[in-house]
Amino acid sequence: MKNILKIFFLSIYGFITGCSAQAPTHVSVKSEKFNKKLEFLLSFSVPVIDVKELSKNKDQYLILDAREREEFEISHIDGAKFIGYDKPDYDVLSEIDKDQPIVLYCSVGYRSEKLGEKLKKRGFTNVRNLYGSIFEWANEGCPLVNENGETTNQIHTYNKKWSKWVEEGKAEKVW
Repeated sequence: MKNILKIFFLSIYGFITGCSAQAPTHVSVKSEKFNKKLEFLLSFSVPVIDVKELSKNKDQYLILDAREREEFEISHIDGAKFIGYDKPDYDVLSEIDKDQPIVLYCSVGYRSEKLGEKLKKRGFTNVRNLYGSIFEWANEGCPLVNENGETTNQIHTYNKKWSKWVEEGKAEKVW
């Protein structure tokens, strides 16, 4: 019943504001608690893509990291470009076609969703948010690389509070 109400209110919100915000029907993360946290945090104003879909089709997307430089340097998805969040480096997009498929990620998906909203306002038409972001990428056992492009097991978990969303044994948590 709670999910039905959330979808109803998101639909009404979308109708009133002209946004197509709606809860995802086909994506989830491994942990039910993490999934509930994501459903609470995200407004779904940017379409989501799950880790499995991205990992299978990585070469089809421009992948942008919406975390801060320190987080990116510890580890990121191989091939991702740093754009940042507090002061986004929009120069990364200077020669990118507005229809280029883009996937944004951060720690859990909140910052990347907000940046995705900004990219949509700038005219980018094919923007997605990685559901569960880099934390779920690590939870699924997908590879991470450091600032030198070397495989690493470290992940910047922002702080101790947020580190609980990375499963024990999946990565070395640093903040």
